[in-house]
Amino acid sequence: MKNFDITPVILCGGHGTRLWPLSRKSFPKQFVPLIKGKSLLEHTLERVARLNPGALPQTWCIAAEDHRFLVMNALQAAGLNGRVILEPAARNTAAAMGLAAWHAQPEDLLLFCPSDHHIPDAEAFAAMVRQGCPAAAAGAIVTFGVVPSFPSTAYGYIQRGALLGDGPTSEVLRFIEKPDADEAQRLLLQGDVLWNAGIFLVQAGTLKAALALHAPDIYKSCQQAMAGATEDGNFVRPEAAAFLACRAESIDYAVLEHHDQVVVVPFAGAWSDVGSWNAVAALSPPDAQGNRIDGQGVVVQGSNNYIHAEHRPVVALGTQDLLIIDTPDALLVANRSHAEAVKQVVALLEDRDMPQAVLHRKVERPWGNYDSVDVGARYQVKRITVRPGARLSLQMHYHRAEHWIVVKGTALITRGEEEILLTENQSTFIPLGVKHRLQNPGKTELELIEVQSGGYLGEDDIVRFEDTYGRVATLPVVA
Repeated sequence: MKNFDITPVILCGGHGTRLWPLSRKSFPKQFVPLIKGKSLLEHTLERVARLNPGALPQTWCIAAEDHRFLVMNALQAAGLNGRVILEPAARNTAAAMGLAAWHAQPEDLLLFCPSDHHIPDAEAFAAMVRQGCPAAAAGAIVTFGVVPSFPSTAYGYIQRGALLGDGPTSEVLRFIEKPDADEAQRLLLQGDVLWNAGIFLVQAGTLKAALALHAPDIYKSCQQAMAGATEDGNFVRPEAAAFLACRAESIDYAVLEHHDQVVVVPFAGAWSDVGSWNAVAALSPPDAQGNRIDGQGVVVQGSNNYIHAEHRPVVALGTQDLLIIDTPDALLVANRSHAEAVKQVVALLEDRDMPQAVLHRKVERPWGNYDSVDVGARYQVKRITVRPGARLSLQMHYHRAEHWIVVKGTALITRGEEEILLTENQSTFIPLGVKHRLQNPGKTELELIEVQSGGYLGEDDIVRFEDTYGRVATLPVVA
């Protein structure tokens, strides 16, 4: 088979609310280290790296502005050279794919992959994609369907038509919405359907022509947004006003259901969209009673439970069919039959203005992270971790002072006109209104305890004077 150069485009949107409380809008499931200490995005990036043998592919990601450094960290962890197209707002897959098409050359072969799927056999995945290359190069939109193993109501289906040539590729007769249980059983017995994996291979010019034909408004918005795009290092920022005017619709509704050149390649390997806690549980081996454990969970006289407990022992006594998800600031206990309803719980928490619906106690930043250990009326305690060579912005606070205690590594601190080098068990005080900066000059992580005190401790009490990461120096802004 002819070798084709493929540009992977990873779709990093989505909030993964069905995996709350581990996945939240500020840190969605694709960035959470769920499998073997790596995130689903990292696994996806490593998987697409196999598509161009002997070459380091230029991998593109499409993500929200708030998640840009999480994406760059994942690219670096996977050893990939990448670009990140930053959507001004989420507009579903048709618009996201349109941005990539306008960023590419017409003949470029683009592989669009969700960032949150689990496909353990990377070689089988690469072989599947290569089977679709001839059809995509000939002007078809290629989608990939998973051979169903049970009558799922959580996935859409693709009905296959006639085979094209000698290979497994076939015409697409129709796309089928997520069915109820009876319809799912009927479809499975029918034998000519596949689960819709949401993975697409298409030439950029083909995709633009299809959008122009079936969704001209989306086509125009993406064209205008990319015509006015700006570039900042590895980040590409489409012009916001044009993109915000774009309607939100999936590529399935906007194009595929109306297009006459759509084909499907089947995939018989293991696949999961990791869309619910039941799907996550299935990634762990069961014990003799059907219990599955991640972390420090213990089940006594119980069966068919799943416990995710990274931070402390969680014991289930005499329970059956429960999902127990423990995090430092929120706990979910649910019957396994209600796994798909978790997103409704998140909506309820948001209506009640509970921060745990959106934010984790531990917050990722481009320089590292901070963990809000304790909060009181006029104080807050954080554990701050700074990566080697990284530094925070040069900043000042109007309403709070800060005490810093180094517990690991070395800290280079700017305090007013001073520069101070602190090592383990040493500390300093940053008075209210004084310019300051924290930097890690060492080769190991810097960890320190920060004690804030003052009348207002909100994250928007920052005046930023200088920033390595190009963040806007206006109020309000997060450190």
